[in-house]
Amino acid sequence: MTQPLKPIDAGEVQLGKLFTAEYDFAIPDYQRPYAWGKDETLQLLDDLQSSLDRDTDEPYFLGSVVLVKEKGVASAEVIDGQQRLTTLTILFAVLRDLAVNPSLRADIQKFVEEPEVVWDNRSAKPRLKLRDRDAKFFRENVQTDGAIGALIDLSDNHVKTDAQQSIRDNAEALHEALVEWTDNERKRLFVMMASRTFLVVVSTPDLNSAYRIFSVMNARGLPLTPPDIFKSQVVGAISESDRGNYADLWEDLEEELGRVEFGNLFLYLRTIVSKARAERGLLVEFPKQVLNDYLPTNGKAFIDNLLGPYSLADQRLINQDFDGGGLWDDVNAWLKRLVQLDNDDWRPAALWALKNHKDDPAFLNSFLQKLERLAASFLLRRVYTTPRVARYLELLKQLDAGDALGAKAFVLSDEEKKQTRERIGGEIYLVKQVRKYVLLRLDSIIADDPGASYTHKIITVEHVLPQNPKVDSQWLDDFTEDQRTYWTHRLGNLLLLNRTKNSQAQNFDFTVKKSKYFTSGKGAALFALTTQVLSCPEWTPTVVEQRQRELTRKLTDEWELN
Repeated sequence: MTQPLKPIDAGEVQLGKLFTAEYDFAIPDYQRPYAWGKDETLQLLDDLQSSLDRDTDEPYFLGSVVLVKEKGVASAEVIDGQQRLTTLTILFAVLRDLAVNPSLRADIQKFVEEPEVVWDNRSAKPRLKLRDRDAKFFRENVQTDGAIGALIDLSDNHVKTDAQQSIRDNAEALHEALVEWTDNERKRLFVMMASRTFLVVVSTPDLNSAYRIFSVMNARGLPLTPPDIFKSQVVGAISESDRGNYADLWEDLEEELGRVEFGNLFLYLRTIVSKARAERGLLVEFPKQVLNDYLPTNGKAFIDNLLGPYSLADQRLINQDFDGGGLWDDVNAWLKRLVQLDNDDWRPAALWALKNHKDDPAFLNSFLQKLERLAASFLLRRVYTTPRVARYLELLKQLDAGDALGAKAFVLSDEEKKQTRERIGGEIYLVKQVRKYVLLRLDSIIADDPGASYTHKIITVEHVLPQNPKVDSQWLDDFTEDQRTYWTHRLGNLLLLNRTKNSQAQNFDFTVKKSKYFTSGKGAALFALTTQVLSCPEWTPTVVEQRQRELTRKLTDEWELN
């Protein structure tokens, strides 16, 4: 017998109504842990600030959440939306603890926890309960009034999970940003969030139904994409005699790049043409900022002059397949490095150069070298999305103005150079997004091969002095505890391997480690950095310090950071 369909309730819900007794949010234990980082958290704050600065009554939408929830019952199991709800709670808690006015502070706290009701014998209760492993930490360090100051001072020794570390780090990032705001600005932000910020809430009382909804909402390739809609508009603006050929050309371009990257290309085109930060979504902005210059009469020009050339440039960027030798090999090498970065914000500028100087390897070589230096500094300094994008947008404006290789946006300030040098000299291993990029960059410098290709399926960053040496090992004789604490995670103690980690082998004494762990199966090291280490007869604090100086100098010289 066919099971009756479970009722589905969907609608826009104001945050001022969402964080009330009507919703008792709980993250089930089978969900993955909270994982947003500072980048996503500060991006959320920047988006809210942009909406606030527009100073209109226009609603601001934060996306959707999917819940298992009976209509009229508060209990709400969160299937999708954990990251947003948790980060919003942290943001409310930071605003609460920064509030000077007691009444405002109390109002904000009502968004974090349901107040105690003495006459009904009901204790205060958090609006959001995290997974059991992190719920107590979140309750005590975020949802308790006045807890944020102590939370951001917690050391790594007092956070037991990655989720708890993310909670602490994101609270610290929000506090650092919002403490610079005035009391009135923070109050306006809270009022805006409570009154004109919305989530689309989709709820059903059945878990299986909720997961089906979640799957449909997140399915790739099933719904029409923005490029599909733009295609109908562009091809429709071409004369009937040419329409078939241009429809085929559009599909060929999409097939060459693949559906996902072809969709990304429209984001890059919007940035290149508008030189403005995205605010309202591609479907709204692309027609206004790009297509309206071509439609309704000039669809052919859009494909011939914009989509086609930039699609070819994107293929070059992805494939790194310029041939001809010489400087073209260097151009390919710069592209190989850039695609290793943990963001795509540099791509519009690179595409601009690949499209407008596609036959000039000398220009491309110099341009991509400058772009990589800027992008690497952002990576090392962990500059988050908004200021990073703003710098690239300024670069695009200067490029269109004719500044070319002399664009001021390429230039690092003295403070930016100083911060980059400090990060290079610090405990670089601890920043996962940075360590492999920097080590691979170093390896190409040492190998003196700008075209060095790192195509190994597995590349890991490894310690020479291990993180946890055995009690009876030579390491404890050669390094004091303070020396191990200082040197373990710095450049001087790191190298590259083309194999997965081996927890037991990592703790070998140096001579054994060289012969059994730091060489390939055929007995030869594959990386210049590793060969350097193999040539050392011993591994002592003096050796590590000397190597630290040498490696930091090489990067400082390469990126012109003095």
